[in-house]
Amino acid sequence: MSKFYITTAIDYTNDRPHLGHALEKVQADVLARYHRLRGDDVFFLTGTDEHGAKIVKAAKLAGKEPKEFVDEISEYFKNLLKELNISNDDFIRTTDQKRHWPAVQKFWKKLKDNGDLYKAKYEGLYCIGHEAFIKKSELKNGLCPDHQIEPEKIKEENYFFKLSKYKDKIRDLISEDKIKIQPQFRKDEVLNLLKESEDVSFSRPRKDLEWGIPVPDDSEHTIYVWTEALQNYISAINYGEESFQLKDLWPADIHLIGKDILRFHAIIWPAMLLAAGLETPKSIYVHGFITIDGQKMSKTIGNVIDPFQLVKRYGVDPVRYYLLREIPSYEDGDFSIQKFEARYNADLANNLGNLVSRVVALIEKSFNSSFAYHRKFVSKEIDDKVIETWKKYNQNISEFKLHIALESIFSLIDFANSYVDEHKPWSLADNPEHLNEVITNLIVILLNIAWLLKPFLPQTSDRIFEIIGADKEGKSWEEKPFVVKPKILFPKIQ
Repeated sequence: MSKFYITTAIDYTNDRPHLGHALEKVQADVLARYHRLRGDDVFFLTGTDEHGAKIVKAAKLAGKEPKEFVDEISEYFKNLLKELNISNDDFIRTTDQKRHWPAVQKFWKKLKDNGDLYKAKYEGLYCIGHEAFIKKSELKNGLCPDHQIEPEKIKEENYFFKLSKYKDKIRDLISEDKIKIQPQFRKDEVLNLLKESEDVSFSRPRKDLEWGIPVPDDSEHTIYVWTEALQNYISAINYGEESFQLKDLWPADIHLIGKDILRFHAIIWPAMLLAAGLETPKSIYVHGFITIDGQKMSKTIGNVIDPFQLVKRYGVDPVRYYLLREIPSYEDGDFSIQKFEARYNADLANNLGNLVSRVVALIEKSFNSSFAYHRKFVSKEIDDKVIETWKKYNQNISEFKLHIALESIFSLIDFANSYVDEHKPWSLADNPEHLNEVITNLIVILLNIAWLLKPFLPQTSDRIFEIIGADKEGKSWEEKPFVVKPKILFPKIQ
């Protein structure tokens, strides 16, 4: 058993969650469940980012105080985790003054004591969508490409962090994969961004940003929302306390994030950690966006899909399946109801659902619903096919190619359906030994499919075990017969 600490980005609470938030949580859940299956000691963290000017603006529009507003929105994000069957171990909120604030203030003092913070006047372009300054070279037609809004010109005195002091060290860590960035083209992107990296503003005047954590020993400044938000990864494991869990859990094995916050996580956050004398994360996995007609799904733009309604209409595992199979793990992917229903019918109902129904029907008819499993009947062809599938599956998960790992499972399902068509077990009544071999091989494939699906579609995995009457832990496969319980796994959408 080894430690495995995985985090998602924490979600900004200026509005309710949309399907883009669901994508990241489901991807992280797959990785967490997969490592639990491998026997690792997993700690899976997510949470909400609750400070900043956008929160104040959204709360005012809703006729509420900021704290009341974020309490309500944070609950929606917690409920989304339940709806999606996410297996997180903890949920951190940046308004938590017992867990998060002490860690942030302790971290600030550490940086200041080390001489890594200084005051300076700054003039730049401020994007309210990012709650951060951005460069003119990043704009498209004068607008922030992610939020489609024109940044404000702001001139103010802030605290700055000496990022430039740590650029060379970060470049070495990334180049040598000591901070491993997946996929490779994101690593190349970060190395290019490093060339232009400068010292960064770490605070805002409190008169302009009151809703946030005050700078220790300077009541006129508020710690920048995105810099204190990054510290959730250590505040959740008690960095602010004397006896903290960092020695057990840190560094994070995987930070799973969206491509729009790559610079913060791959450059600024490692520099902050180095300045504080802490280890950097082992790896950063970067996913793309869900698009609608080729445009990023965004609360700011207003083209969002409600994940709660999607789960209510189709069920949790079909939603998880679409997000994990149709959306490439590290690229953008488009969503439409037409694509969703086509995937559901073709893959879940006609392919997987049909395979389970065929095997159960054969056991019902030929063995009176009760089938005794014997390992001696498993053919080398089936053993080889299953082993090959697991190898591809493990390799693709390790490379953050979750969509291809799922594809390998459905290749095995295709193989099993072809195996049924080729061997025609319904015609083997006069050859009981061959029939036993064919059904045993199909049971072996189904049991492996159920295990392979467990991180991706946990409810479906459990239902397959239940339908074929198998013990989930695999302890009694040869001790007692499988008693099948016919159920439709995925009713077809008409």
